[in-house]
This record gives sequence, C-alpha cells and structure tokens, in this order.
Amino acid sequence: MDKYTLRRQLKAARNAFRPAERRHAARAALRLALRHGLLLRAQRIGFYLPQGGEFDAHPLINQALCMQRACYLPMLPRRGRMMRFGRLGRATQMTKNRYGIPEPIDANPLRARQLDLLLMPLVGFDREGHRLGMGGGYYDATLAFMRHRRVWRKPRLVGLAYECQRVDALPHEPWDMPLDAVLTERRLHRFNSAR
Repeated sequence: MDKYTLRRQLKAARNAFRPAERRHAARAALRLALRHGLLLRAQRIGFYLPQGGEFDAHPLINQALCMQRACYLPMLPRRGRMMRFGRLGRATQMTKNRYGIPEPIDANPLRARQLDLLLMPLVGFDREGHRLGMGGGYYDATLAFMRHRRVWRKPRLVGLAYECQRVDALPHEPWDMPLDAVLTERRLHRFNSAR
C-alpha cells in the first residue's frame, strides 16, 4: 500500500477515538512510561502538542515538568525544514506557527542533538520501528545528522501512538530515521535499533 493510502486509513483509525478514550489512552501510556523509566534518564526532553487526532502528550509533559526535567517543543524555521526546540515551562509565552500550532517563544532554542529524548507524533509505525509521519519532512530533516552515527545516538527517538496505528510493514526511504521505541496505550514497543 502506498504512503498516501496508509496515511488516510491510519488517520481515520486514530480520529475514531472519542475524547474520553483519548484521555484514558494518554493516562495508560503515562503509567507505562513510568513503569519502564522512560523519563528517568533524560534531562532534556522534546515533546509536541497534539494536533488533529495525534496521541495526547500532555500527561507526559506534565509528569516531566513535575520531575523537573527540561521540556522542549518544536519550533518551525522561517525557511527550510530544520526544527529547533524551545523551552517549555509554566510561564512560557507561546505563539502560533504557520500551521496554527502553538510553539514557545525562545531566543535560544536547542538543536535536536542537544536533547536526550524526543517524543514524536506519528500516523503509523511498523514492527521494525519505521515511522509514517504527516509527510512534511520536518522530523526527517531535523534528525538527518543521526544517520551518520553508528554507536552513540542522541536523542533517543520514541513515537507516541495508539495501538491501532501499528502495521506489519511501512514503505520507507533511506533517509527515514527508525524509532528506538513506540509508546502506546497498551505497551512500550522496543525495536532492534533501541539501545
């Protein structure tokens, strides 16, 4: 199946969740993250604010802030696709980017390589850790530096998704960066690339 058809089907599956089911799934994922120590070893964590049916990262963000982790959100560039990450806190001023997504106002944003852990939205994932995104290429461009690393990889890449977004195999390109893990409402899927 081509990416366009897969994207349409998987978005429909995740959009079928009612608000109460979304909240329940997000709380279940938080419990799994705590059980597996997902937030323990990371000091600088990149998150996202969910849009259009994406898995709700808010409980994880709130937990990380309570654990006094430095939390960051993606900031789109004026040109190109290389995102930076702005610090998120209780009093962070936000602005909307060109897609209407809130992002922090931060004069000194981090590069992805400065994060320990990056939690990413996705449309679909497979048993090998390949990720199907929205198709904009922002995460691919931002994480391109990781393709050249063989042993030490930072940040650790973890997708957030509903279990229904898992498929056997996704079409992927040489520049796609596989995930280390995907956290769903049911389990933490770890992949061969995971350390």
